[in-house]
Amino acid sequence: MSNAASPVYEEHFTRSPFQLLGGYGWKKLVALRVDEDGVVLGGAPARHRRHTARVPWQDIESVVMWAHPTAGPSPMRYVGVERRPGAPELPGPNRNLKAVTAAALAPHIDYEVFRASRTLVLWRVDRDRLEAAVNAFAPRVPVRFHPEHWG
Repeated sequence: MSNAASPVYEEHFTRSPFQLLGGYGWKKLVALRVDEDGVVLGGAPARHRRHTARVPWQDIESVVMWAHPTAGPSPMRYVGVERRPGAPELPGPNRNLKAVTAAALAPHIDYEVFRASRTLVLWRVDRDRLEAAVNAFAPRVPVRFHPEHWG
C-alpha cells in the first residue's frame, strides 16, 4: 500500500511460490496502481513483467469493476479499463481471448474491456480508495461498477 495521505492507490499480490518460479524473488509485485500517470494493471505473479500494462490517462475512458459467475461458490472478479478507440494494445493474460469466449463468460462486459482487465486473484481491491484515486488524478474518468455477479 502507498502512503495513506497520498491519493495514489496501490495493491500488491499476496506473495506466493508462483513469483519465485517466475524469477521475481520474494518482493512485492504490483497488482494495480492508480497515480498521476494513469493505471498500472499488474501481470500475474508468474509472468509479471511480460503481462504488466501501463495505461496513460489520455487512453482511458473509464475504469471498470466487474465479475462473472463460476462453477464454484465465488464469482471471478475483475478490474480493467475501457480504452479510447485506437489506443495501443495492452500486454496481458486476456490479449488473445476470443470474442465468443468473452461473450459466453461475461455478456454484460464489452469485449475490449474484458481484454484490458485483470482477475482479482491473490489480491483485493478497495472500491472506495480506487474511486478516490481515480477522482484525484482523472476526475473526468468514471469508475463503473457492475454489481451483477460481484457477490
